[in-house]
This record gives sequence, C-alpha cells and structure tokens, in this order.
Amino acid sequence: MNSTEIQHLIEQHTSDTDLRGIANKVLNGERINDRDCLVLYEKAELGFVGMLADYVRKQKTGDVVYFNKNIHIEPSNICIHNCKFCSYSKPQGDPQCWELSIEQMLAQVSETNENSITEVHIVGGVHPERGVDFYCELLSGIKELRPAIQIKAFTAVEIDYMAQKSKISFAEVFSKLKAAGLDAMPGGGAEILDDTLRQNICSSKSNSATWLAIHQAAHENGIPTNATMLYGHIETFAQRVAHMSKLRSLQDKTQGFNAFIPLKYRKENNDLALTEELPYIEDLRNFAIARLYLDNIAHIKAYWVMLGKELAQISLDFGVNDFDGTINDSTKIYSMAGAEETNPTLTETEMIALIHNAQRTAVERNSLYTHIKTYPQCN
Repeated sequence: MNSTEIQHLIEQHTSDTDLRGIANKVLNGERINDRDCLVLYEKAELGFVGMLADYVRKQKTGDVVYFNKNIHIEPSNICIHNCKFCSYSKPQGDPQCWELSIEQMLAQVSETNENSITEVHIVGGVHPERGVDFYCELLSGIKELRPAIQIKAFTAVEIDYMAQKSKISFAEVFSKLKAAGLDAMPGGGAEILDDTLRQNICSSKSNSATWLAIHQAAHENGIPTNATMLYGHIETFAQRVAHMSKLRSLQDKTQGFNAFIPLKYRKENNDLALTEELPYIEDLRNFAIARLYLDNIAHIKAYWVMLGKELAQISLDFGVNDFDGTINDSTKIYSMAGAEETNPTLTETEMIALIHNAQRTAVERNSLYTHIKTYPQCN
C-alpha cells in the first residue's frame, strides 16, 4: 500500500485530528515528537499504527527479514541484584543457581558445528566474584577456538560492575574487552529508563544515566549495541515514551544502536507477581509505535523466544524486520519467567520457512548486520 492509499483510508476512517496529523507527518517523512508518540499509545487502534508502521518498514528495509545463526551462553544466574521482575537470578547456594567455568563455556562453543553459527551471545547475572579479567579470558578463548566468530556480550549492568570491581572507566573496560574479542553488545538492563520506576522494580541496578553512558562509551569505542525496553508491567505509556526518547537522542548523537528490541514482561516466578500479562494486540501496537517513533534505528527485532514463533511472525506486519537468531535450547532467562518457548531452538531451515511463510525474503546476517546470504521467497 502506498502513501496515497494509506492517506485515503485514514481520511475515511479516522476523524481524530491528532491522529490525522501524526499520520501526515509519518507519510511525509517527518519525525514525530514525544507528544505524538503518547497520543499513539493513548488513542491509536492497532490497524492504524500497524498500517503506518508497515509502510515505514518497507521504506527503510523493504521486504527483508534478518536472522542470524547463534548460540547463547549464560555464564551464571548468580546475581548481586534482586530485581522484582526477574525470574532468572538466584543467590549463591540456591538449588536453581549455576556458574559455568571458562572451560565449560569454551566446550559449548567447541561442541557446536563450526559452520552452524556466526555469533556467540553471552549474557548472565552480575556475579559478585567475576570481573573484567575473567570475561577477557573467556572472550580470548572463544576467539582462539573460532577466530571468525563474532561475540555479542554483556549488558550495561554487567559492564557497570566490571568497571566498579576493577576501578577503571567504562572506556577502559571496553578497550580491554574489545582487545579480547568483543564485537558487539546486547541491549539488556535498560528495563524502563525512568529512575523513579527503577527504584520500585530494580533499585540496586545501574540507573538510567549510567545505562546510557555505558552505551555511549561502547559506541565511541567502535562497539555497536542494541537497545531494549521491558514493557507490560507497572510502567505508564508516558514512561515508555520517555524511555524511547532517551534512546533516540543518544542515537542522534552516536548512531551506535543496531536494533531496538521490545521485551515483554512475563509474570511467572518473580516478585512483581502481576496476575495478568498484556494481550497480544498490545504487543503488536508496541512494536508498531516503536517503529514509528524510533526513526533513526533501522531494525526492530521481535525476540521470538519471548513472544513465541507465531506472534513473532505476525509482528512482521507491524514494523518488525528482524527475528534474532536460531539460538539453541540453553537460554533460560525467559523460559524461567513463563515464556512461550520453553525449549527455544530453531534450525536454519525452520527460521527461513517462518519468514517465507510471512511472504518475506530471509537474509542471514552477522552481529553487525552485514549480509551473509539471501534466501528469496519461492514462487
């Protein structure tokens, strides 16, 4: 559907002047502001934002859907923080805790077929006894085993602790990690970048300014990162907008974010103990609004492990253009919270089929969004 056809539909079905004005901005390639974004959350129906987000997605990336071949390594779920929304972290000595040695983690890499992955993704709890030197040894070991593989590792919260433990700056942490083999950084730990809310749900975790400063330091040291938003708990629409506004402002400055990943709160086994999760229609609205507002971040990712394969596939009609990776069945961060995929793994063939069944072209990428191989739709 082109912009003229969308404009005609809006004029036929939308009498709200605010929404019409926002639609005109989007169709004219103008940036929407924070008030516009809040209006979308408060007023816009799924069909309205979905139609606009799909149009923007086509303008930015066409009908390509990216994926990569990766494995997740979770060094430990022992964590110094006790976030209310988290179902993953456990104290030392808990029957459900684990802490993998460097040798065990290197074995996970070496046991994976050399041609089956291009990325190792490493995220875990903030272990009180492990600092930057431990993780540099891990990264160096992976690169020694597989020199061509890319490593995307460590949330800003983990980086913050490494800097504190070693009494060095964020830039120095990144210098060490990059020399050891770090290629990119995930976007976890952002939750909602509102310190009043963070005091309620993750009071001991890095504050908003620190999270942003760490990502800026990564970008300035040549390390691209992702950005996330944990939504669907006790945050308000205004707090979501403010969160994305901070991300957009940093991206204007550094151009260092590769992708934005909305992460849905899951209610099982955590101290927030909410009785309901957001309905799927709200997940899709959130993807679409993110696509419309974050005009300077090229890729919107649906993390299929958290959403489930079916909803992730539907999200491709609401601004999403990335499916994350094939992973394997070792990641537990979302399965312990009640995610749809309790044994998250997809073969390359299954991933491509999911994308083709949505009438899109599958493109394998690496961690930096360099194209590796295109899989056109079969006629």
